Amino acid sequence: MPQIVREFVGLPSPAVGRAGAGGHPCQGIYYRPAGLHPSTAFIATHYNVDFSEHYLAPLLAERGYGFLGWNTRFRGNEAHFLLDHALAEIGVGVRWLRGQHIERVVLLGNSGGGSLMAAYQSQAVEPVVRPVTGMQPLAAADKLPAGDLFVALAAHSGRPEVLTNWLDPSVMDEADPLSVDPDLDPFNPANGPPYGAGFQARYRATQRARNERITDWALGQLAALAASRARDRLFLIPRSWADLRMIDPAIEPSDRRPNWCYLGEPAKANYGVYGVGTVSTLRTWLSMWSLRTSQCTAAPHLARITLPSLVVHATADTGVYESDARALYDGLAATAKQLVFIRADHYLREPEGARADAADLIAAWVAASGG
Repeated sequence: MPQIVREFVGLPSPAVGRAGAGGHPCQGIYYRPAGLHPSTAFIATHYNVDFSEHYLAPLLAERGYGFLGWNTRFRGNEAHFLLDHALAEIGVGVRWLRGQHIERVVLLGNSGGGSLMAAYQSQAVEPVVRPVTGMQPLAAADKLPAGDLFVALAAHSGRPEVLTNWLDPSVMDEADPLSVDPDLDPFNPANGPPYGAGFQARYRATQRARNERITDWALGQLAALAASRARDRLFLIPRSWADLRMIDPAIEPSDRRPNWCYLGEPAKANYGVYGVGTVSTLRTWLSMWSLRTSQCTAAPHLARITLPSLVVHATADTGVYESDARALYDGLAATAKQLVFIRADHYLREPEGARADAADLIAAWVAASGG
């Protein structure tokens, strides 16, 4: 295998500049084969997860490509996320790649990053992302350099949809993480598994109602704060590992491990302190998690993506399902698009060699697409 060069990249944010202590809000690592300066490079970014050392970075560099594992200032800082600011900071990374004589930029949307990178390309083509309530427009978010190819790997359909599909609708009081409506409790043996069609329909409807209820509360809180010294506030969202598909393998059957989620057994994870959207500000809820107001839903952005596109679905994924992959594929406006299934878990750790196989698949597709 060729030797891989890793270069740290740190750049200021168009929204907040450079940190007082000297750190750059926008940071990442650029991978490339030693002695080569590729003309095609990937960039991968997530809403919250640090992608600077993404597992595909060295593998795609070994195959002759550049790879920028890129982070906005919201890495590890999900509670304060703002979409328009994040897109402007992804643009910083894309511009840096163009400055390295990269002719073709591949936008890699992995996991939650699928909808984020879709939003990036959409905004680059036609600026439509609005600042959240009470925030000023960020000019840099309306002047983004577009990508040339789009890849969605084990990607969700959007942050509002993911959180809502995972929310426990049996929560009766948001201030009491132990409150339970037994008739909607997914871990009440009287309800299943297996879960009947009627229960599933009621469950899904109540999940959406819970999301809407939190949005109503957040808007009301912002209105109330207008007359105070505060502009925003933090709050908690308990119990977000309760997608019925995590528990019942008969719902959307796949190669996934039954009764399992990214944090282990759903019943334990659901009552733990780690989860998506667990801590949020009012404005971050409206920007990222609300079904009603968030622009982090993939579908509207996919409808503006005409780039050659590849969707890769991992069939043993315990949090992304075939319906998600097909929705992404169907939603893309691209005429040159492909949907591929691989047998692997969400992080491609199992079976052994899955990551290398995925890198081969993606590299071959990029080469065939002219990259």
